[in-house]
Amino acid sequence: MTTATASVGKSYRSRMVSYIKEGVKNSDSVFLLTYSKISSNQISDLRKNLKKVGAKVYVTKNAFARIALKDLAGAALTERIEGQTAFILTNSDCVEVSKALLKTIKGIEGFKVKGGLLKERILENEDVKRLADLPSREVLLAQLLSIIQAPVTQLLYALNAKSQDLLSILKQLSEKKGGN
Repeated sequence: MTTATASVGKSYRSRMVSYIKEGVKNSDSVFLLTYSKISSNQISDLRKNLKKVGAKVYVTKNAFARIALKDLAGAALTERIEGQTAFILTNSDCVEVSKALLKTIKGIEGFKVKGGLLKERILENEDVKRLADLPSREVLLAQLLSIIQAPVTQLLYALNAKSQDLLSILKQLSEKKGGN
């Protein structure tokens, strides 16, 4: 191997590692997926379905992935890299991305979720499944709003009922004293 070839290889490797590092650093959620015996159509379907929910699929060499992850918060993920590896990188709603991911790979034996990172917190495979089982962000916000509004609504009903009682008493007193 010539010096020029080694230099190009080293340059390429450092660019790929820095690309992975930047992708992981700049993503709120990262999912790690291994696959084997998968057709290019299945990978394309995965990319399309995840793109719809705002995620990117990035396939890389394991050596590059290990080097990039060991310097980041995801160092524990390096042990899970085996076979062909893909990163799913997103800043979108991690619940929607995990739902789309699991729905797309359901029934396809060659795909396996190995975990991920959620805001630098390590996710296990089971955590990704639990994320997918959660309601969407909009539903959670609506539930939270209804919980917050319930006491206020009950207070308003109670105050309204008391004011109705007071008006009724005043009307009865008025009628007793000869008023309308």
